[in-house]
Amino acid sequence: MRTRLTPFAKLLILIVVVAALFFGFRMFADSGGINIPANDEGAAEQQAESPKKDQKPASFEVRNFDFTPPAPQNGTLKGVVELGAAGFNSFIVEIDQNKNWRLEKAEWGNSLVYDGLASGKDITQGLKQYIADMLDYGVGGRNIHFVVSSGAAKVAATQKIISGVKSLGYVVNTVTPEKEAQLALRAALPDAYRDKAFVVDIGSGNTKISWADGSRVAGLETYGAKYYVDKTDASEVYLDARSKAARVPAALAKTCFILGGVPFQLAKQVRQGEERYTVLKAPGAYEADGAKEEAGINIYNAIADVTGCRQFVFDWDANFTIGFLLAL
Repeated sequence: MRTRLTPFAKLLILIVVVAALFFGFRMFADSGGINIPANDEGAAEQQAESPKKDQKPASFEVRNFDFTPPAPQNGTLKGVVELGAAGFNSFIVEIDQNKNWRLEKAEWGNSLVYDGLASGKDITQGLKQYIADMLDYGVGGRNIHFVVSSGAAKVAATQKIISGVKSLGYVVNTVTPEKEAQLALRAALPDAYRDKAFVVDIGSGNTKISWADGSRVAGLETYGAKYYVDKTDASEVYLDARSKAARVPAALAKTCFILGGVPFQLAKQVRQGEERYTVLKAPGAYEADGAKEEAGINIYNAIADVTGCRQFVFDWDANFTIGFLLAL
């Protein structure tokens, strides 16, 4: 004999089954068997990697820096002229056999072509004056060198200067961005900090990031502080600088020795007397003065954000061309 369920009985059974499934699911979820995230962590992480243009720069408490590099003993005077993307810099340095060095004289920001002295004769006369000044200071003729920065190599006017140098019988040394990063590290990174710091050089044409990797030096390139001239978006620059700096090992991110024109301007605001090393304020503590400074702070901010470094030390004496002299 078959028993047929009434419509009411069928409805009652359906309610019981649904209730059982509901309460069973609640008990299982509460026991930890199912993890229901409050939001999509992947999406949140992606959003964090895509900052807005008005993102607030990094802010942190400045850490003091106390270090005195070893002085050279019975060293030799050597001179170098940097042909940079924004002008000329020249340095006279005493270097001993152990590669200890001391800056004896520096001239920053001088220019020939960039200031309108565009003829071949003007360039040659200007270069002769550079050489004469170094000779008068005691630098031997064979110890005077000329180096073209990787950023300047992209500037058409630089070729006139290179021709002028060669006409005087001197060799013009050109460097790649990676090599420039390695030379900056050689000049700016003290041996005592080789295993706990990295180096950043924010130039006009490009920015170089470098660190010691065992016996070799790793060097990377990102945008320079004049990216706005090419109408490159600030967010694009931030992300590229951030992605490159992210490769700095965490063990080396405690201290950064930072060089370049924009860091120079930032350091001037907080320098105490004639100190060799000046610790920069956090990127968020600066008010940019002009487009170039704003661009440089954007790059500085990206590096500070991703590395977590809280001690950026500007070296008033170091320059990648001094690293070139040390490598000879």
